[in-house]
This record gives sequence, structure tokens and C-alpha cells, in this order.
Amino acid sequence: MEIFFLILIILAVLVIAAKQKTSGKFNYRKQARLFTPAERSFLGVLDLATANEYRILGKVRVADVLAPQKGLSRKNWQVAFNRISAKHFDYLLCDPKTLEVKAAVELDDSSHNSKARIKRDAFLEGACESAGLPLIRIKAQRNYQVSAVKEAIAAAFAPPTATEPKPAVTKQKQRKEPSF
Repeated sequence: MEIFFLILIILAVLVIAAKQKTSGKFNYRKQARLFTPAERSFLGVLDLATANEYRILGKVRVADVLAPQKGLSRKNWQVAFNRISAKHFDYLLCDPKTLEVKAAVELDDSSHNSKARIKRDAFLEGACESAGLPLIRIKAQRNYQVSAVKEAIAAAFAPPTATEPKPAVTKQKQRKEPSF
């Protein structure tokens, strides 16, 4: 009788294993959307602010934009690559004809106040600075002034001055310009 139950258990295990093998090797599902509602809303503002001057790409992996410096040892190259491989930029501003990356844009919501995100943001800023890629940080908010976003983009490309800190987009006084 024990042998019967043992054989039955073995058969059950084999049937389950066979089902898993034939059910497919990949177990993925499509995400409902690429952007959060806040990111999607800001993308519309970014489109208006750039007025076809740039092609905007979203959610691009940092390792597809930045690469570790040449000349590093294999180990140091791998460490540097691993630090960027799982991160992404919220948006990229690219030349509309060549798709050369001109700047990265990060939309900073309240999650950027956590210690881990502060550390990640500092790393990303340093990585972009070392590569000569402007990084535009914009504080997430309910409404944006297109002109303020335009100013933040223009400031990222302006030559740095010793007395001017980089402007960040924050809540602006209401102007007659429509909010988005």
C-alpha cells in the first residue's frame, strides 16, 4: 500500500513538472502603462515646452546612454556598469534628426526624499556630470508652467557661472499662461 502512495506521489510530481514545462518557458505579463499618471501628465508639458526642438524618449536605461570610461580594468568596468545597468532616466531630450542625447530629465516626486533615492540621485548627477550630459531635475507638482520648464531646459544648456546656481522648477506664481 505504501508503494502505491509513493508511486502516486511520484506521478503527481511528474505531471506537475510536465505541465510547467509545456506551459511556456516565459512567465511575463505586459505592464498596463509605461508612465505613471504624473509622468504622463508631465510628458505633455515637456512636449509643449520643447516645441519640436527635441524628440523626447522616456524610461531609457542609463546604461544605454552612459558607459564606463575606456581604460578601466575589467573588474572596475563591470562595477561601474553594474551601478548604471538597472537605473533609467525618466526622459531624454534628443536631437530630432540624429537622436543624439542632449539632456536627461528627472521628475522628482516625494519618493526622491528617501535616503536611498537621495543617494541614487547624487550618483546619477555625478555620472551625468562626468559624461558631460546635462541632467535637468524638475520637482513634481500638480500644475506646471510651460515657461518655467522651458527656462529649466535653457538653463541646463547655458554656460555655468560662478554665482548662479542651477535653477529647479518649483511652484511658480500664477501667470496668465495655462497650467497643465
